[in-house]
Amino acid sequence: MSNWNNGYMAEIAYTYGYYEELNPLRLRLPLLAAGLALPGSGTACELGFGQGVSANIHAAASATRWYGNDFNPAQAAFAQELASAAGAGAHFTDESFAQFCRREDLPDFDFICLHGIWSWVSAENRALIVDFLQRKLKVGGVAFISYNTQPGWAAMMPMRDLLAEHSRVMGAPGQGVLARIDGALDFVDRMIATQPRYLKANPLLADRFEKLKAMDRNYLAHEYFNADWQPMAFSRVAAMLSEAKLEFAASATYTDLVDMLNMTAGHQQFLADIPDPILRETTRAFLVNQQFRKDYWVKGARTLTPFAQATALRAVRVMLAVPRDEVVLSVHGVLGDADMDARVYAPVLDAMADHRVCTIGELEQQLAGTDANLAALLQIMLILISKGSVLAVQDAADIAVARPQTARLNAHLLEQALARTDLSSLASPMTGSGVFVSHLQQLFLWAKMQGWQVPQEWVRETWPVLIRLNQLLTRDGQPLLTEEENLAELLQHARHFAARTMPVLRALGVTD
Repeated sequence: MSNWNNGYMAEIAYTYGYYEELNPLRLRLPLLAAGLALPGSGTACELGFGQGVSANIHAAASATRWYGNDFNPAQAAFAQELASAAGAGAHFTDESFAQFCRREDLPDFDFICLHGIWSWVSAENRALIVDFLQRKLKVGGVAFISYNTQPGWAAMMPMRDLLAEHSRVMGAPGQGVLARIDGALDFVDRMIATQPRYLKANPLLADRFEKLKAMDRNYLAHEYFNADWQPMAFSRVAAMLSEAKLEFAASATYTDLVDMLNMTAGHQQFLADIPDPILRETTRAFLVNQQFRKDYWVKGARTLTPFAQATALRAVRVMLAVPRDEVVLSVHGVLGDADMDARVYAPVLDAMADHRVCTIGELEQQLAGTDANLAALLQIMLILISKGSVLAVQDAADIAVARPQTARLNAHLLEQALARTDLSSLASPMTGSGVFVSHLQQLFLWAKMQGWQVPQEWVRETWPVLIRLNQLLTRDGQPLLTEEENLAELLQHARHFAARTMPVLRALGVTD
């Protein structure tokens, strides 16, 4: 293994996923819900950006100047390619944490984020990150950190260690990481067949392992097979971040902010009786058996007056990001699926059905006399945004800056769709975020970008691409084998895209 990776998985590329929590615009509602003042938005940094998809989308789709590092040079090169295409002035390097975090030429940051880093790096690197946060996060700035946590990982930790140990000890010299992963999974699978007493004491692990086997191997490589891997209790993370003067602000998982989705009335009352916020949050993890956290931390949290909080909430801009009739009135929490009261949600959705930008205050006025008061609208927005049905919208000045940048980045990503299928997000200048657009839909947009305007033309232009990529279509889960069947299905998709999806993508500024 290369000596520049410090034990982190470098033999296989990180995935090309997009992570919405890394969008600075998304932290506004959680912080306002907690009654805290918002940070500035001039500069941002992602530590360990992976392939740089999220960082580049957020750089292109905003007026914020982004910086970041990822020690893997191939991943940094891809991130730099996207940055060059967007022309948003983002600075991404292949430096290690030791190199990047000690640089003296970096600006101070309003927002610093790290996803999939904290639990998977060495204690020395975590210390570097804490020092970086202490020195480079502005007063009033926000840090986003996601990590594996206790107690949800407690039973699984020995099995993870067994997988990693088998990979280390039994992997043949020169054997690739994917083969080592498959070998380790097969070993544990055969062990489970012997009905070990550990699984009898932890009966849910067998089902968890079955789900693990079905996961993408690139993801498993980075999640389970690093040399360093340390799930942490919330209290321990809080103690470490306090050295950087950071205080816990709120969960970045919007549904976590709606207690009724995750805890019984007894749970809620038990927590309400705990005065210390760190102990309360640590205890909450036991009540919900938390495995993974996504949290916002503030350097110098300032509490808003009730009037200032309400004023800021009313100014938040939002828009419906899916067709109105495609919003399913159900939401998932720790306690399972919960129905959303149509009497409450339907009027809000109807008011937003035209995909125009509106403020929460405007919705409050429009829905005066209904149950949608400000407190209810806050919860409604948290749930609808958690589902992806609604997105927060940035200021008009930032939208104007972002439009040419996102147009350039999206054009580059659409060109990429001619040769690959693993990039599934485009940038929205309205929301400062990524928007899921399937590979097939990207090809339709690419054809439109070439000047073809109707579904029949899109089908004609995209079918040769699908043939080259060996991407035959399916119907009812069954592959379509003839060209006629594929072309007919493709035309159905193209017509649906033109009628249903295109208007939303126009409203989001993803296409013209």
